[in-house]
Amino acid sequence: MTEFRSVAAATGEPTGPAFAIDGPAEVDAACAAAAAAFDTYRATGREERAAFLEAIAAEILAIGDELIEAAMEESGLPRARLEGERGRTVGQLRLFADVVRKGAWQQLRIDPALPDRQPLPRPDLRLRMIPVGPVAVFGASNFPLAFSTAGGDTASALAAGCPVVVKGHPAHPRTGALVAAAITRAVAASGLPAGVFGHLVGPSNDLGAALVQDPRIAAVGFTGSRGGGLALVRLAQSREVPIPVYAEMSSINPVLLLPEALKARGSALGAAFIGSLTMGAGQFCTNPGLVLAIEGEGLDAFLAAATEATRAAAAQTMLTGGICKAYQSGVAALEATPGVEKLAEGLAGEAMQGHAALFRTTAQAFLAEKAMGHEVFGASSIVVVCRDEAELASVLKGLEGQLTATLHMDAADDALAARLLPVLETKAGRILANGWPTGVEVCHAMVHGGPFPATSDARTTSVGTLAIDRFLRPVSYQNLNPTVLPPELRDDARGDGAPRLIDGTLTL
Repeated sequence: MTEFRSVAAATGEPTGPAFAIDGPAEVDAACAAAAAAFDTYRATGREERAAFLEAIAAEILAIGDELIEAAMEESGLPRARLEGERGRTVGQLRLFADVVRKGAWQQLRIDPALPDRQPLPRPDLRLRMIPVGPVAVFGASNFPLAFSTAGGDTASALAAGCPVVVKGHPAHPRTGALVAAAITRAVAASGLPAGVFGHLVGPSNDLGAALVQDPRIAAVGFTGSRGGGLALVRLAQSREVPIPVYAEMSSINPVLLLPEALKARGSALGAAFIGSLTMGAGQFCTNPGLVLAIEGEGLDAFLAAATEATRAAAAQTMLTGGICKAYQSGVAALEATPGVEKLAEGLAGEAMQGHAALFRTTAQAFLAEKAMGHEVFGASSIVVVCRDEAELASVLKGLEGQLTATLHMDAADDALAARLLPVLETKAGRILANGWPTGVEVCHAMVHGGPFPATSDARTTSVGTLAIDRFLRPVSYQNLNPTVLPPELRDDARGDGAPRLIDGTLTL
C-alpha cells in the first residue's frame, strides 16, 4: 500500500483524497532537515520566536471553516467542540509566545567570581537552558487540533527552540494536512529554515518507530494508549543514545464523594457525574472512570440519579472503529468480572457509536482485582463503595498513577480531605475540588501529567507553560570571557526583561 484515505467516523467508510504513505526515505529527509535547521532556529531571539508562534496561530485561524468541517468528518466530534478546540490550539500558541518573550524559561543564573574567598576562590559561573534538539511529536486521536499537529507538544517544543517532526494521527489525515500546511506557511513567512517543521503521515506503527529511532531526534512527545506509549519508550531506550519520551497514556481519574457533600447533594452529584462521564463519548484523558464513596446518607440518592441519567444518555459516535471496538470489549470485560454489578447502560446506537455504562463494586472486590482499575476509554465508570475512611484510603493507596483526583466536599469534609491529601498527592498530577476533571485549563499553573501510567515521567506536564521544560536542558559556563558568553548571560544584557538569579538574588 502506497496511499491511504480518511475514514468518516460516523460510517467507517473512506472519504476524501488519498494521502501518500511516508516511509523510511521521508523519515530520513524530515529528520535531516530538522537537524540542519536546529542551530539556526535555536539561535532565534525571543521576539522572533514569539512572533513565529503567533504567525502559526494566525495561519490556523485563516484556514477557516474548512478545518472544522474536515475535523468533524474525521473525528465525529460536533462543531461547537471543535471550534472550541481550535480556540484552545491558537491560545496555546499565543500563550507560549508570551512565555518566550518574557524569558523566564531560560532560567538565567549568575554567580560572579569571588577571587578573595577563603579557603578557595569561587569561579565565575553562569547558567542558561538550551533546547535539546529536534523533537518527534505524535498526534492524538481524541484531540485532532489541540493535541495533534499544532497541539501542546508542538507549541512547547517550538517555544523551546526545537525543530519538530510530527507523526500525524492516521484517524484525521486531512485535518492534520491542513494544519501542517498552515505551520509551513508560517515557517516561510518568518524566514526560518524549512526543517523547523516536518509532517509525516501513514497508518502503520512502523512510521512512528522509525521516527523515534532516528539518531537526530532528541525527545518525543506522545498522547495515546499505554501500549503505544510504552512501545515508544522501549524503542527510545534501546537506541545507542537513549532519549526521553514524554508519554501521556492511561488514567481513570478517581472522584471522591466525601460524606457531608454526598449527604447534602447526592442526587445532584449523580446527574452531574454522568454529564461529565458522557461528554464527548467519554473520550477524554481526564474522564471520571472511577468514583469512590463511603457508605452513608446520600449514596443511594447519588446512585439512583446516576443510574437514571445513564439510562437516558444517548449513544455517541466514537473517534474510530478501533476505539469503539476496544471500548465495547472493555465494558464487556467489566460486566463479566466477579464482584461487579452493572447498574445501567445508555441508549443503544449505531455500529460506530458507544453507549454509556455504569458499574458498582465493593472496596474489597476492587482491591482484589487490579483489572477493575484499568482504563476503559469511553463513557464507562465504576462506583466503589467503601465501608469507612480506612477502606477508602486503602483503595487510594492501591491505585495506579492518575492525571487527576477530584474531591467533592463541603466545609465539614475539610478535615477528612486534609487527611487524604498526602495520599492523593502521590497518585495524581492535579487535585481539584467540587468540579469535574474533564476541563483542562491552559495556563501557567496547570499540570496535565502524573505518576505512571498516567505519564512516563511524573516530573513533567503536557499542558501549561511548564511543558516547555521538557525540551530544555541546562548548560553552565565557567570563567568564559564576556565576548564568548551567550548574549543573555553577559553583564550588559541585564535589563532586557528576562529575570535572572544573580548571586542568589532574583533580579528583574
